[in-house]
Amino acid sequence: MPATIVQSNAAPFTPGPIDPVTLEVIENALRNARVEMDATLVRTAMSPGIREQGDAFPLIADHQGRMIVGQFGSYIGPFLEGFDGTIEDGDMILLSDPYSVGGAISHSNDWLVLLPVFKDGRLIAYTSMFGHQSDIGGMVAGSMPIHATSIFQEGVRIPPVKIYRQGQYNSDLIELIMTQVRTPDWCRADLNALIASCRVAARRVVEMAERFGDDVFVAATNELLARNYRAMKHLIQTSVGEAPVSFEDYICDDGMGFGPYKIKCTMWRDGEKVVLDFSGTDPQSPASINFFLNENMLKMFFGIYMIMVFDPQILFNDGFYDLIDVRIPEGSLLKPEFPAALSGRTHALGRIFDVLGALLGQKTPEFLNAAGFSSSPHLFYSGTDRSGKYFQLFQIGFGGVPGRPLGDGPDGHSLFPAFTNVPNEFLERYFPMVIERYETAADSGGAGLHRGGNGIHMTYRFLEPGRIAIHDDRWFVPPWGVNGGKPAERARKILEKPDGTQTIVGNKQEDIEVEAGDQLHFITWGGGGWGDPLERDPALVAKEVRQGLVTEAGARAYGVVVTDGQVDTARTDALRAEQRATRPDLETFDFGPDIETLRANCEVETGLKAPRQRRWTQSNLPEAIAAE
Repeated sequence: MPATIVQSNAAPFTPGPIDPVTLEVIENALRNARVEMDATLVRTAMSPGIREQGDAFPLIADHQGRMIVGQFGSYIGPFLEGFDGTIEDGDMILLSDPYSVGGAISHSNDWLVLLPVFKDGRLIAYTSMFGHQSDIGGMVAGSMPIHATSIFQEGVRIPPVKIYRQGQYNSDLIELIMTQVRTPDWCRADLNALIASCRVAARRVVEMAERFGDDVFVAATNELLARNYRAMKHLIQTSVGEAPVSFEDYICDDGMGFGPYKIKCTMWRDGEKVVLDFSGTDPQSPASINFFLNENMLKMFFGIYMIMVFDPQILFNDGFYDLIDVRIPEGSLLKPEFPAALSGRTHALGRIFDVLGALLGQKTPEFLNAAGFSSSPHLFYSGTDRSGKYFQLFQIGFGGVPGRPLGDGPDGHSLFPAFTNVPNEFLERYFPMVIERYETAADSGGAGLHRGGNGIHMTYRFLEPGRIAIHDDRWFVPPWGVNGGKPAERARKILEKPDGTQTIVGNKQEDIEVEAGDQLHFITWGGGGWGDPLERDPALVAKEVRQGLVTEAGARAYGVVVTDGQVDTARTDALRAEQRATRPDLETFDFGPDIETLRANCEVETGLKAPRQRRWTQSNLPEAIAAE
């Protein structure tokens, strides 16, 4: 049964034409309300993932649940269709179960608050915010178990429930939830921050409607959606061809010794619509790397990519969804069947951006980005310090952003532009650790006319015994280059003992015991290069050698000879001539070695055993059988 909206005022809205000035005022007021939501959140949350890194996503939607401003697209439609209850003035909904909203939130760590906004007895809008909780219980600290085979092992699941019912707070429910988590103080503070953010935006919406009138406000939201539809319709017509194009990329492994896992998408235009068909994607994994990809979220990813590449001035919202047809096979890695584990979905999430970029760029290579969004590296560190106090860190790391048509990829930057790093001072103040090194990993970005961004080399020295867990990818299959650009370096992690003994550890590994004095070298992947490396300005290469971004040996990938920080012009000319004469023709994509070659060379190149290929039953059902 769909949700029932209870309104004391049954008069329908009667929006009419709206003048451009009023529309722009309301548009910018909505943008500012979203910014205010973020500001409220970071000032009131406690966990470093939300407070310091901004792992939270706001949304303001119209009275029909269509996102007007936000980031991940509206999940309100699927929620309303599946919520068997009433929506009344004074209600507020909390949920965290991905299966209850069709994957609109993609793992149980993301707690979502939804506030229906009423004015004069009528539902006029929705505000919402979801954020990543650092711990929700489950089998490991941080609640993202690599070895989980079911969502029941990943911590508390919250179905859509009312934490406020007609203005009355359900404190008993919150106490029940807080007893399931390891860090209730952080969880409670972060939940209150989510609530406060939604209330701030709700006040701003009501103020807009009071200033301009309800019908004018609704007319503005309708026009913002319609304008987005018109803009995306034009972009699709000019950027997507009718002939199907396909692309596939891989998640390196599942943390259980098997991989890689293929994500495949075929794209074409059918009339006014673009079709994104993920047939050929591998079946769901028995491990936790599944990504329950909501169709609206994928539409938003596609729209964000289109807009940021082709016309960044467009305010993206839900207006263009009717122009996109998403097809995801049931039981696949991107639409697993309940109760598949979902906590490690960040690797597939990042890979979706690489795949979309590759698809969109095949018709227009000049707009093509290399690979490098790729994943979202995580580190977990937990234990009890010498005073008997429990500590638990969840930190998001960054890799290299890919080389782009307009320039180099940023070094050590997040998959999501709004994310920031946790300051080293914060880590050292609140956790028993010292940050010995925080710098870009030289040469890790792929060579190109526009260099791929370097990854990060971060060294943690632990001051107390405890356990760590690592979540990362791109250690086996490298980020590819485009238009002649070269692949980037892969990720690696090294645990060093006080006596200097080093051990290479996996990029998906948990329950690693550490002692006081141990150091972890956390090195992330770079971004692929864009364009012919031999066309890069030698003086720029030499400058980056002096800056420590490229080594003298690495400069030779650009055909540049650097000695004592300066270009040796004669030797550079000779080297470039030799490289041009002996290299093969440049191709649109440079993936590096094929999978079987990577597998054969894996242990020598990475220090880790190659993942084994998982086989599925002939019917391709999710109940996979492993090839031992």
